[in-house]
Amino acid sequence: MEPLTLYLTLLFAGFVLIGMEIFIPGGILGIFGSAAWISAAVVGWRNFSEPWNMLSAFALLLFGIATFIIWIRYFPKSRIGKGLSLKDSAAEYKSHHDDEIEVGAVGEAVSTLRPSGIARFDGKRVDVVADGEWIEAGQAVKVASTSDGHISVVKA
Repeated sequence: MEPLTLYLTLLFAGFVLIGMEIFIPGGILGIFGSAAWISAAVVGWRNFSEPWNMLSAFALLLFGIATFIIWIRYFPKSRIGKGLSLKDSAAEYKSHHDDEIEVGAVGEAVSTLRPSGIARFDGKRVDVVADGEWIEAGQAVKVASTSDGHISVVKA
């Protein structure tokens, strides 16, 4: 393959692979795209004449750094980036509201609590954590404490 054709093919492959990284995350395609750009720089360095080989390598280096900075700075704020990333409200998620279940409420363990599992209070299934011991399914439980969406229960 002619050096210029190989150079342009590697550049194009790098763009495509790094662009595909948006839709197929995991880092592998980005690594292969970066390797294609580095390979293009090596091909350009070895096959272009004296001022152009240095210019090609330097331009690829600057373009790679600029792409990375723009990616980190602006992609998470874009429409596609927002669709692919977690919302801030996910960090505020609670499995229940503290005012739904009161300390001292009695219910039944739906699953074995070792230590976490599910209990039923007033017909509602709630995620709970046994406080200190495993509790078998079907046993009565009592709410020992509630804190920030976390319910601790003991055997009733």
